[in-house]
Amino acid sequence: MGLLTEGSPLSWEETKKLAKHVREHGIKQFINLYARLKDRQGDVLKWGDEVEYMIIKFDDEKQTAQVSLRALEILDQLQEKELKDPDSVKSLWRPEYAAYMVEGTPGKPYGGLLAHFNVVESSMKYRREEVAQLLNQGESVMSITSFPMLGCPKFSYPSFDVQPNNPESAAQSLFFPDEAIFTGHPRFKNLTRNIRLRRGEKVCINVPVFKDEKTKYPVFEALPETPDHVYMDAMGFGMGNCCLQLTFQACNINEARYLYDQLTPLCPIMLAFTAASPLYRGYLTDIDCRWNVISASVDCRTAEERGLKPLKDNKFRINKSRYDSIDSYLSENGEKYNDVPLLYNEEDYQQLREGGIDHLLAQHIAHLFIRDTVSLFSEKVNQNDEEETDHFENIQSTNWQTMRFKPPPPNSSIGWRVEFRPCELQLTDFENAAIVVFVVLLTRVILSFKLNFLIPISKVDENMQKAQKRNACMQEKFWFRKNVNDNKNDSGCEATTDECEGCELWTINEIINGKDDFPGLIRLINQYLASMEVDADTHCSIQQYLKLIQRRASGNLLTTASWIRKEVLNHPDYKNDSIVSEKINYDLLKKAKKVQEGLLPCNELIGCFTNSKTSEDIPPAIAKQHEPKAPNGN
Repeated sequence: MGLLTEGSPLSWEETKKLAKHVREHGIKQFINLYARLKDRQGDVLKWGDEVEYMIIKFDDEKQTAQVSLRALEILDQLQEKELKDPDSVKSLWRPEYAAYMVEGTPGKPYGGLLAHFNVVESSMKYRREEVAQLLNQGESVMSITSFPMLGCPKFSYPSFDVQPNNPESAAQSLFFPDEAIFTGHPRFKNLTRNIRLRRGEKVCINVPVFKDEKTKYPVFEALPETPDHVYMDAMGFGMGNCCLQLTFQACNINEARYLYDQLTPLCPIMLAFTAASPLYRGYLTDIDCRWNVISASVDCRTAEERGLKPLKDNKFRINKSRYDSIDSYLSENGEKYNDVPLLYNEEDYQQLREGGIDHLLAQHIAHLFIRDTVSLFSEKVNQNDEEETDHFENIQSTNWQTMRFKPPPPNSSIGWRVEFRPCELQLTDFENAAIVVFVVLLTRVILSFKLNFLIPISKVDENMQKAQKRNACMQEKFWFRKNVNDNKNDSGCEATTDECEGCELWTINEIINGKDDFPGLIRLINQYLASMEVDADTHCSIQQYLKLIQRRASGNLLTTASWIRKEVLNHPDYKNDSIVSEKINYDLLKKAKKVQEGLLPCNELIGCFTNSKTSEDIPPAIAKQHEPKAPNGN
């Protein structure tokens, strides 16, 4: 979720008065950090995944499923091992926005050995089991992107009344009570309140309902102007969803910028491929992904900034929420594809340039800083800009974008990193491991073969919207670069026309499995693997993962969203009215639980062959072979 500062949160009025202070000092902090670390070299490849889990409570007698608000209690126990022995724990646990969510990562980052790919699934299984040991009877830890009944009456256990007219309520939601927000850290309620207050009204999330034979209009609680949409009004409807994220450490800042750019066009592709969230507030909707839901749930732009009123109190009309796809590339090769005008404060940009920062990075940072701080703690108002970076991180961590460019923390051995953020969660550890391994292998292929996936930013934006449509993985075509091997002779694209000279509209299947002169991402990965030494077990696991990716891209396997949609439409209680009943929700999640635990085969979702050779550790012989040598060579 980002920066978790300890201390006393300031009110919105206090925070608002300090917005300029935070911006000015955040810029200074980045300039100082950049001056210290811009020439840092030689960091080794490290990477890791983040999996967010929901705690679900099943009542088999009543046949209901609710989210269980026990995250704080469970998290306290999960973190005990880390507090006692931080260097030897196998997993790390952090809070997330909702009181029913926990986030787990590997205890240590993975390294550059191919054998590490065989540890990912085992680590995910361990994390899931670690949570499972702390659950009460009837509870289950599940890797689902969205809870289907979120915002329906009694969707949580215990249940609480909403307080839309209570001035003390953070959300003031018609559907999502404050008690469903994580209470163990003040940041989450503070963000909820301040985003609402900065916007000048509650957030407004509108999702088109899936139109079936007996769907009634207006949809219950729909806004008058959008009677065929599911309306939601709180940050929890977005940040209360779960996802799968990856972070990569680069060897230096230039490699980080290159990776940031090259992974950007893959974000909408992977969003469509991992689609897993077609159900919202008890309705079957006409989308398959969470992205725009979260984007709207934290949209703190005022009416002026959204273009609904003439500019008076605000400086800019801002086209996107602070949660959205990126707006500019960072590498020199990417500059010609920055075809969307970038908003930034000219004075911030000039300050960054005078601080020795090049144009592309300066405009990126200045663009992030068009956003106000929406969470500030009294203990962190005054900082040492030479040594601290909390004001910079305050703004950086609340720009939730498809990619994140991450400078090294102060006084740390951690290097320049990039974060890959679009993927939705799958039901099983096998699927999530497959996605992680696939994306990490793509980074190795990009760096080894010096590939070029760049297309105009406007085309990436277009792809992001397509990616969220119903069954986009099968039915949509996405802008993709025709020749990914022309990094040195990049002729660019005609961003001023409707057609992109260097790219074409391709299906997910064509992008992943190949077409005509394009080999496809899978074949590129296999070309890379053929040049590397891989132990037998790791090779077996990787091929199992790639087979899943191939088959899902080709349509032989369903996306998670399509599987969920099919389960609802074929349920005996479904009345062709777009409504997900308590019984449908219960049966769906019960079945998903059996699938994730391996108790129920699900060939249409994951296929027949899901028994990888995953292991808790890399083989001792490989570990010994790659141990650091002593200075004397012994």
